[in-house]
Amino acid sequence: MSKIGVPRTLAYFIYYPLWKTFLEELGQEVIVSPPTSREILDQGVKDAVNDACIPIKVYHGHAAWLRDKVDYIFSPRLVSVRLFGDFGTETFCPKFLGLPDMVRLTVDKLPPLIDTRIGIKKDPREIFNIAAEMGGILGKTEADSNRACRKALAVHKKYQKLLAQQVLPPDAIAQLFPDEPETNNKTRKGVVHRHQDALTAQQLADEEPGLNIAVVGYPYAIYDDYINGGILGLLSKEKVQVYTQDMLSDKVLNRQARHLPKSTFWYFSNRAVYGGLHFMKQKRIDGIIHVTAFACGPDSVVDRLLEIEAHRHNSKPYLSITIDEHTGEAGIRTRVEAFIDMLNYRRNKK
Repeated sequence: MSKIGVPRTLAYFIYYPLWKTFLEELGQEVIVSPPTSREILDQGVKDAVNDACIPIKVYHGHAAWLRDKVDYIFSPRLVSVRLFGDFGTETFCPKFLGLPDMVRLTVDKLPPLIDTRIGIKKDPREIFNIAAEMGGILGKTEADSNRACRKALAVHKKYQKLLAQQVLPPDAIAQLFPDEPETNNKTRKGVVHRHQDALTAQQLADEEPGLNIAVVGYPYAIYDDYINGGILGLLSKEKVQVYTQDMLSDKVLNRQARHLPKSTFWYFSNRAVYGGLHFMKQKRIDGIIHVTAFACGPDSVVDRLLEIEAHRHNSKPYLSITIDEHTGEAGIRTRVEAFIDMLNYRRNKK
């Protein structure tokens, strides 16, 4: 049995249940790096190239934390995860494509990387070929890999159902793997999310209706409480019901593509844009916050596009929060609290 390290960032928030199940079904031990901290961020800034965005720098820090604790680091080369015919030429950010090479060449003394190329272009069943290649690295047969892949896909489906029930990804992961260290809410800077299914009918009747705010952006910016200044926790304390694009099914998201002259080239960018467009059309949504990373080229396109669309949809209140390694929590808190005050004033005036 080998120890496989998984960095707690980037695609972790979308695919971790899939990866964890697959690797454990192959008899491996999965070790996840802890939530992002100042130490991890500083190490990432030191190791990564200067012009990298903060999510890439954070990934380097998580990889460095894992290096002397595991036999392999799971760092797949993400290229595409859905058919090109449906969405034109869609891929992941260029830094995702080269991420295994960047980490291997800049972080000292790393163990071997499992950097299998994940590119699904024509047939969803290609995932079984990808699984077989990963299993081969670990000395497993194709039959073992196929069995593990089927189990992993079943768990991933359960994960998606939790997200559709308006459970945020970190909380959904904690529900699926309650015994795993560092997944409970106590480790996430005291974040406690409100879900209506946890409240009694009387409690709902006694509570004043709170604000509904959609938070859109790349998952590794939305759900990493350290680099985004704890936005979700702040909104929760203000009794705001939070919605993100990851709570929407692919069918709902992809429906928004027809309202654009052209989609972007990048998978996560399209999800953020489609999610933003969907929430702009929902009357119950009081405002939209876009969490964007400084120095991210694709994100600069997404932010401008969402701002334009917000004005087109009856000037839906829109706030852009830009994060990098120098972003202070106090500054983010001030802007978010001012946004909430403005939304409350707007609601009371109506």
